[in-house]
Amino acid sequence: MSKGLPKRSEDYSLWYNELVKRADLAENSAVRGCMVIKPYGYSIWEKMQAELDRMFKETGHSNAYFPLFIPKSFLSKEASHVEGFAKECAVVTHYRLKNSEDGKSVIVDPEAKLEEELIVRPTSETVIWSTYKNWIQSYRDLPLLVNQWANVVRWEMRTRLFLRTTEFLWQEGHTAHATKQEAVDETVQMLNVYATFAEQFMAMPVVKGVKSANERFAGAEDTYCIEALMQDGKALQAGTSHFLGQNFAKAFDVKFASKEGGLEYVWGTSWGVSTRLMGALIMAHSDDYGLVLPPKLAPIQVVIVPIYKSDEELDKIEAKAKEIMAKLKAKGISVHFDHRDTHKPGWKFAEYELKGVPLRIAMGPRDLENNTIEVARRDTLTKETVNLSEIEIDAYVEGMLDTIQTTIYQKAFDFRAHMTTEVNSWDEFVDVLENKTGFVSAHWDGTSETEEKIKELTKATIRCIPLDQKVENGACVLTGKPSNGRVLFARAY
Repeated sequence: MSKGLPKRSEDYSLWYNELVKRADLAENSAVRGCMVIKPYGYSIWEKMQAELDRMFKETGHSNAYFPLFIPKSFLSKEASHVEGFAKECAVVTHYRLKNSEDGKSVIVDPEAKLEEELIVRPTSETVIWSTYKNWIQSYRDLPLLVNQWANVVRWEMRTRLFLRTTEFLWQEGHTAHATKQEAVDETVQMLNVYATFAEQFMAMPVVKGVKSANERFAGAEDTYCIEALMQDGKALQAGTSHFLGQNFAKAFDVKFASKEGGLEYVWGTSWGVSTRLMGALIMAHSDDYGLVLPPKLAPIQVVIVPIYKSDEELDKIEAKAKEIMAKLKAKGISVHFDHRDTHKPGWKFAEYELKGVPLRIAMGPRDLENNTIEVARRDTLTKETVNLSEIEIDAYVEGMLDTIQTTIYQKAFDFRAHMTTEVNSWDEFVDVLENKTGFVSAHWDGTSETEEKIKELTKATIRCIPLDQKVENGACVLTGKPSNGRVLFARAY
């Protein structure tokens, strides 16, 4: 199974692409730039969806669905928004096909041209705010807290499974508020929801921060983000939450009657995470043997593999396995008994190692005699023999899964700490980027010109201005101009 998987140290990009395919997560589709998410990969995404959806609803949000197509004129209403997405838009110009003259193919019917072109949704602010104009009349209609699970299209020339594809899946929240402070509070609240999900479920430490003006979402006044560090030392933006101010409310004339009797524009936010989180999950934890999945997101948390030579032995092992499975399922633990006779135990071990199943239990005739099982951890690749007479199997497995979840997070946290470097000069800055990689904590003079110059010279961008940034007088690493705090630079996906 994992035989021949490229090593991360030799070719990280090839390792990633091969792992995605061999672990049955996704594959390239017949449509260039798009992917097919396979059942095992989609089951992980479903677990992500379920937890995030629960968290959204706990914070008062409801799900809705808005059209895939957006009239071109809508994008023109918010200038910075259309400028930000214009180069990525897929455009529908006709609504009908017809047979070619030779009858061997179909062609676009030139008589079926749309009066107004439609944009395949790259993001939904415009179509949603045009709808909100009808939904919002009074302060009694606020706050409006809506989320949608959908697909979007952003035309990409260079694609990579999960990380950057022409079509991808995501959720996008869009909220409207009576005051600026309510909208800012909502933006920060959702950033914290994303950070909690990343750390507690994905076992992936993140830095919470604000984007620089150059990296801000098109049409937003402020973009908050969570940034994670992958094992190759590159950063990955794992989620964003945008304070839109009144930009879209003014563009679509969304006003409300205030308690005081006036007519005011509402304040807006939008926020989202996508299937890019799948890429983050893979790159943050996995190794040269395959996936390493945190138990909270693993489709199969425990697999039981029988070792037998006869049907009689299998029947006895299966009876014992069913006892164990019943106890584990009662605890809400997902468990699978693999009794396929088409593959040998060693092949199965390698398969579940590749697919990142957190715990593997092996049982054979001798184990039945001794009332023992062999337990293998995927994260540490260690094994131990456990006497079932000395433990409560459900409590033992539950505790082991918690330990694995914590261990995976701590490993990623320690790695990020080691790969975050403070620098005070340009030479140090370049040296770290070239030889160590990771997050570079450095002073910046606050200008877009300097940020662009650094990007041009090093391909590193400001990932965020950390929310916990300390006030600290210093000098910009490039220009030497005054700075009152460090920001995080990195090369990124």
